[in-house]
Amino acid sequence: MAFTRRRLLSAALAACAAPLFAQQAPGLLPASKGRRVVVVGGGWGGLAAARHLRALAPELEVVLLERNPSFFSLPLSNQWLAGLVDGKLLAHDCRAAALTFGYTFLQAEVTAIDRERRRVHTATGTLDYDWLVLAVGIRHDWAAWFGDDRRTIDEARTRFACAWTPGGELVALKARLDNFRRGDLVMTVPSPPFRCQLAPYERALVIAHLFKTRAVPARLTLLDPNPPPQRFAEVFEAHYRDQIAVLPHARIRSVDPFAKTIATEFDDIRFDDALLMPPQQAGELAWQAGLIGHDKDGKPGGWAAQDPLRLHAAGDTRVFLVGDLIGPASPLFGHYPKSGHLAARLGRIAAREIAARARGSLPDATLPESSCFVMSALAPPESLRVDTRYRLRGDGLIVQATKQHADPNPRGEDADWAKGMFRELFG
Repeated sequence: MAFTRRRLLSAALAACAAPLFAQQAPGLLPASKGRRVVVVGGGWGGLAAARHLRALAPELEVVLLERNPSFFSLPLSNQWLAGLVDGKLLAHDCRAAALTFGYTFLQAEVTAIDRERRRVHTATGTLDYDWLVLAVGIRHDWAAWFGDDRRTIDEARTRFACAWTPGGELVALKARLDNFRRGDLVMTVPSPPFRCQLAPYERALVIAHLFKTRAVPARLTLLDPNPPPQRFAEVFEAHYRDQIAVLPHARIRSVDPFAKTIATEFDDIRFDDALLMPPQQAGELAWQAGLIGHDKDGKPGGWAAQDPLRLHAAGDTRVFLVGDLIGPASPLFGHYPKSGHLAARLGRIAAREIAARARGSLPDATLPESSCFVMSALAPPESLRVDTRYRLRGDGLIVQATKQHADPNPRGEDADWAKGMFRELFG
């Protein structure tokens, strides 16, 4: 049959419309001789899952995919910004952890997940899995402010990053603060849930303290839709009245990163520099993989939907979700704290689930716990510890109990906690 121009055009259009997953790509590793668990994301949750999988199920091949070669802890990073903690405590080599515990680490940018074929796509090849642990953290919902205006999103993200994800943004923020000589700095806080809910106030405290101790003629304006925690409000008022202004219940109506202005329901704020933190959502891959839950109106809820006890994705027992990307855990309190400690505990629970399923059984249900440390004052120092514990109620719902402890004489308990967690993750 003659290959007419129309047939040629039809074939070309069909090729363009073919899904990405149908394209051939090289395998990152040889086919597994046994069964393979792929962990995507080398943060607290992913590292914990990989480490505990090797201990609980040595017969499984475990591969951790992470785009960065090293880990940098967000917990205690505010103290690093203030020069109170050595960066060597917070930075760790992912490859060294893999060698210590016996799993495979591949530095790779994951671009897509094909759940039907149980295949992970990266920029350099593919990797098939028997089970997948997705620990990709959060993304910033810039569209809530700017819609699909890519030019404005890029301006806000590159010039006024909030540095709420690990990597170069945090290093750049330290340089920005060190070089800020005078003027108005604005910091926005989103409505919950968001990562490390006390950390924005600790960061505001650090910035105000830097301005005061360095005699920088500058002022930080904190735009917060929430009422600030009482202890921070007291410290701001008592010690940093000239360095910080807190505008509670300030809901942002619009942001113009080019004109350097923010409009709230009450006022327009001009700034010289800013830490712009839009609303947060589950990381990009959770959206691409179709794992986002929906609200009562059928709209995407912004967070991945998981079985609250078993942690597998809703409707997919081959995919486990750990860390900050997960959705509400209980109608009694909503979300788990989006903290490093809790992410690590979820990673351990997911490892137990997969190890048991690989042997044809289910483990007893286990619930996580979380401890969070922040500095609530710097001169004199004062720390605040928040411990959160969980239990199952008789009707099967998860119940949360939270305790706060203020310590007016901290003696490095936060650093000791971090060292213990890092030993668990890195050996």
